[in-house]
Amino acid sequence: MLGACKGQVLVDDDEPRFPEPDRAVSDLGSNQFSTEDQRDSRGEAKTVMDLAEIEDGMTVADIGAGNGYYTVRLAERVGADGRVLAQDIDRDALNHLGRRIERQRLENVSIRKGELADPKLPENSFDRIFMVHMYHEIAQPYEFLWRMWPALRKGGQVIVVDIDRATDKHGIDPLLLSCEFKAAGYELVTFKDSPELAGYYAQFKAAATRPEPGEIQPCRGERAALGNEAQGARKEKKA
Repeated sequence: MLGACKGQVLVDDDEPRFPEPDRAVSDLGSNQFSTEDQRDSRGEAKTVMDLAEIEDGMTVADIGAGNGYYTVRLAERVGADGRVLAQDIDRDALNHLGRRIERQRLENVSIRKGELADPKLPENSFDRIFMVHMYHEIAQPYEFLWRMWPALRKGGQVIVVDIDRATDKHGIDPLLLSCEFKAAGYELVTFKDSPELAGYYAQFKAAATRPEPGEIQPCRGERAALGNEAQGARKEKKA
């Protein structure tokens, strides 16, 4: 039997149930705000990879890889002994990226098509998972994060780069981001505002246990509003 109630998506009894986000979601599509040369000129990728401690031989995933800005730079950073999985839900984008990978002869990169609520990552496979300027486009964040959780190796980390603004304007309040990750079974490791990123950097690890889907408590809009007020108060205090 199919049905629905406030805050949850109900599906067939054999399928897990996940809460809906109590926030807007950005439209899918490019939110690129500068060229790759401009991003490199301010050291964006290097800054992120340094903060994430990317080393030779690591296995990493680039979620929402798009045109491959991070994919190709991660491939160089992890070297021949490392691996990069570029994932996107847009088949055309993956085809374009595939041609770029062939042209640049990046033999340590593979491509996989994901789904809206499931990144389709193999379990126990990644030292780092990158989600750069794309998290705000995920319509079912709790399910997406829950399904991504097993893909991390022991000591693995999830890297999020985003902008502190409304979720329907291609950004997300960092307090709301942290709340959603925590609800799905993650812990915040590092947070940093960074002008090189035109936004912020956040790093998460898997918590000791992953909650059952029915145990996930959604982050309500009122909590996000309170978070914004708290941030404003902190900024005024610093001024």
